[in-house]
Amino acid sequence: MNLLAAGTAVCDLQLLTEGQAQGFTLGEGEWPLRGLVVMHQGEVRAFVNQCPHAGHRLDFPPGRFLTPDGELLLCRSHGAVFDKASGECVAGPCTGERLRSLEVAVVGAQVQLTAEVNVDALVTRYW
Repeated sequence: MNLLAAGTAVCDLQLLTEGQAQGFTLGEGEWPLRGLVVMHQGEVRAFVNQCPHAGHRLDFPPGRFLTPDGELLLCRSHGAVFDKASGECVAGPCTGERLRSLEVAVVGAQVQLTAEVNVDALVTRYW
């Protein structure tokens, strides 16, 4: 079982500014947890980096998560767009579905998981 402990660092807070998103990879093996964190209205949100439509990573090329205006998260494979605060798909092939959220908090200068994460149960395998 691929478990990540509460308190696991996701990224340094200094890497996030308002409206920006940062990708991360945690865990081991063929199916690590690939996620993203975004600073939205002064709060840090985190999601699994996997579109509910077809299971693709949102960022292709890597590190590009936002629409050109920076207002929404964008799946570059099929054009689904997601609200930064809730992860809800507001347009595209999976409208009404959501990105899977991760519980995080700012602790000192880091963004950390606040609950244990079972990566195997969280990541959907489409093949």
